[in-house]
Amino acid sequence: MPEARLEDSGAGLAPTGEGWFVVNVRDAEWLTSEGGERQSSGSECSFETGKVEFAELGVRLHVLLPGESNGLYHREDKQEDFLVLAGECLLLVEGEERRLRAWDFVHCPPETEHIFVGAGEEPCAILMVGARGENWNVVYPVSELAARHGASVDEETSDPRRAYVGRFEPSRRGRPSFWDRLPWAERDPARSSPHRRNDDSLGADVCNPMRARVRE
Repeated sequence: MPEARLEDSGAGLAPTGEGWFVVNVRDAEWLTSEGGERQSSGSECSFETGKVEFAELGVRLHVLLPGESNGLYHREDKQEDFLVLAGECLLLVEGEERRLRAWDFVHCPPETEHIFVGAGEEPCAILMVGARGENWNVVYPVSELAARHGASVDEETSDPRRAYVGRFEPSRRGRPSFWDRLPWAERDPARSSPHRRNDDSLGADVCNPMRARVRE
């Protein structure tokens, strides 16, 4: 297996082809949805791009400010697992609300209804891992609990585009404005990352918090 080449998009390094690679979180490509007119769903680092996607597992770091949800309350037919790395968040799961802090782990078997909402006073960083495969299916149910956090559809649907259209701010390449408050941010000027914030839009193939296949 060859080593994948990493390319700097202006917002960090991302693979340009198949293969193994190593990249530090502080140097990897980031996307952000903050600062727009529509609802923000946080910032993320997925270690891949729309051109190069991992076949079996989706892996990303997702950062939420207090009050932000990482998307809409949903269930899907693939396993997902989550580890809170820093900060606090609310887990909305199967009609219940649980407050999570650093090092809390969440296991969601297939068909578990869930979504996360930032809480506390600092950004919340969550490591998210989800299985992938053919015949991926998702349902967005109406949830009174999630609606109180702006994270529910108005009408149940299994169409991600219909669920998200016109509601969330599209992601764009760039580091979040609160970068220096994140646990992995480089604080040594001699080793600071060369990658700068870049607000160039990614276009319609990015429906935050999901790319073309609308990943949760």
